[in-house]
This record gives sequence, structure tokens and C-alpha cells, in this order.
Amino acid sequence: MRNIKLVIEYDGSGYHGWQYQKNALSVQEVLSKAIKKLTGEDVMPVGAGRTDAGVHACGQVANFVTNSTIPAEKFTPALNAYLPDNVAVISSEEADAGFHARFSAKGKHYRYVIINRPQKSALLSKKAWHVPERLDFEAMVKASGYFIGHKCFKAFCAAGHNAKTFDRTVFYSQWQKNGQFLIYDIKGDGFLYNMVRIMVGTMVDIGKGRFEPEIIEQALDNQQRNSIGMTAPPQGLYLMEVFY
Repeated sequence: MRNIKLVIEYDGSGYHGWQYQKNALSVQEVLSKAIKKLTGEDVMPVGAGRTDAGVHACGQVANFVTNSTIPAEKFTPALNAYLPDNVAVISSEEADAGFHARFSAKGKHYRYVIINRPQKSALLSKKAWHVPERLDFEAMVKASGYFIGHKCFKAFCAAGHNAKTFDRTVFYSQWQKNGQFLIYDIKGDGFLYNMVRIMVGTMVDIGKGRFEPEIIEQALDNQQRNSIGMTAPPQGLYLMEVFY
């Protein structure tokens, strides 16, 4: 048996997330079907992260075991021939037998994109969050700094999680502004359910003047979800890279 590692890009707006579900289409399902068509094997690839419905990926990682003799690098064009236009394999390689896309991961990089202008975008409605109000960008930048370090992020975890611990380490947390776009990048050793979207929603509330930036520090201390802001919608979120 061979263990094949894939890096995958997808537009999540047409899917109910990464993970297979009986009554909704997922990225994992369409990838599994493509592998079946290519190799004849019933395989459910393992993903590095369970992105939610509407969330996109530029660097999702998956692995699967196979008896196929197809050269590892050839899985890229071969699978793409069977995948829909909104899912693409970017690279493929043979991994060690012990490699597991999720459990071998050391960290992840997420990006969140906001279009900040009075008018909505006809082209980006499913690729970015439209926030029409004027935002205090400097306050949002200040708030983002409070996330860096090894901390308890219980206040930034949505209900319905299965986390056993809420401690995570954030290595990088920073906003950049590019015209009408506000782009937030965060890198860490792991993320809780809806963690990045709650972070972004709270920072937007700070940008609107609803909270002061110090609310982040207070929420990290009191660990209460209801002490902070909204959850940002899924369409602005991208899984950029998985670190191993």
C-alpha cells in the first residue's frame, strides 16, 4: 500500500464543507469519487482540517492509501481530469506510511478577506465579507496583537465543538490594508471550532467602535464566549497552508 499526499485548492461556496455528509455535498466526497474513477478503489481521503460550508482553501492537505501504481506526481493531472472546476489538486507526492494529513500537522495558516466599501460586490459576494461601515483599522490592528502567544481560546470557540482542551498557540496575527480590502492572516498550532471567524467578527465589532481592543484581552481571561462579538460569515475565510 502507498500513502499519497495531496495539496488541494477549492472554492467552498458550492459545498457543505470539507467533511463527508450523507445529505449534503462535500469536498471530501467529490475527491473520493475522483479517486474511485481513477483507481477503482473506494477510498475516503483524510483532510488536514474540516473547513465549514462556504469556506475556501488554497492549501488544504489530504492523504489516502492506494494499491495503484500511478506515479505519485501523476495523481495531480489524473485526479484533476475527474474533479469539478471548483476543486483542484495542486500537487501530489508519496508520503511515509505514518503520514496523516490531520494528526501529522504542526500548524495552519488561515486568511480572512473583507471588502470594506459602501456598495456590495457582485463579483466577490461568495469570496469576501462585505462590511459597508467605516472601520477603525488601527484599532483592529491593535486588537490582533492580543491573540499572539500560548493562551486559552475558550471564548473564541463556538458551541458544538468536540475540543478536549482550549489552549492553542498563535504565532502570527496581523491585518493588512490594500485599497478597499482588509486582509487578516493568522498562523497557529491549531484552531478551535469557528475560532478564526469569531476572532474576525470581534475585531470588526472593534473596528465599528462597539468594543475597545482590550476586550480581546478580557475575553481571553474570562473565557466567556458571550463577552465578545459576532461570528464572521464563512465566505471570507481561506485555509492557506498546513505546516508539517
